[in-house]
Amino acid sequence: MTTQRVALVTGSGKRRVGAAVADALARRGYAVAVHFRSSAAEAEATAEQLRAHGVEVATFQADLADEVAVRRLAAEVVARFGRVDVLVNCAAIWESKPLEDVTAADVRRHFDTNALGTFLMCQQVGLTMVTQPDGGVIVNIGDWAEVRPYQHYAAYFPSKGAVTAITKTLAVELGTRNPKVRVNQVSPGPVMLPPDLPEAEKREAIAGTLVKREGSPEHVAAAVLALVENDFVTGAVLPVDGGRTVYAPE
Repeated sequence: MTTQRVALVTGSGKRRVGAAVADALARRGYAVAVHFRSSAAEAEATAEQLRAHGVEVATFQADLADEVAVRRLAAEVVARFGRVDVLVNCAAIWESKPLEDVTAADVRRHFDTNALGTFLMCQQVGLTMVTQPDGGVIVNIGDWAEVRPYQHYAAYFPSKGAVTAITKTLAVELGTRNPKVRVNQVSPGPVMLPPDLPEAEKREAIAGTLVKREGSPEHVAAAVLALVENDFVTGAVLPVDGGRTVYAPE
């Protein structure tokens, strides 16, 4: 049990967007539940860094596509901390493949991790939040390009489009049960381009923004904090994309 507010961040074991979100919440005084699927050593390293902020931190393993594992994860976090005030769903996979080579297995794998995993976490943790007098806040991580997809990610974008529908659906389902439970979404643009991305593609991605620069995981984390702290926002989707959603250069 803890007297601190508690945040559960999925996919926060590795040093990617989830870890930046966990760090931002820890700096705000939240105890943090660090979730990982297979990167146990990296998750513990992240946890040690978060403890430097003077907050309680614990790591939890789960395959989010497994309903039983998600139920166990939610129960373990509540047993350890006593409650969950914030859930941020950052866990995701993002794989490139030409449309001609995409298989049903590719599509299922993306939906299992990105859509089903997000739904199950919202459902199980959200229903816990419903029982809490202070409710809770869920922030899902989508992708700006679901509204203007580019090539070679045909298995990925439909799964992220489903996250938007999940966000709005769970905002209604949970908010009607407890008005203090809110569900929102952040849809990042080029905030952490893959290190192996060809330089020409990197330049193209940056040129497609209005701000003409790459963003950072910290930009996503700042948007998450804004949605957590503004208690009059729910069912909203916030692009953090440097303007890529509204700008379509030739």
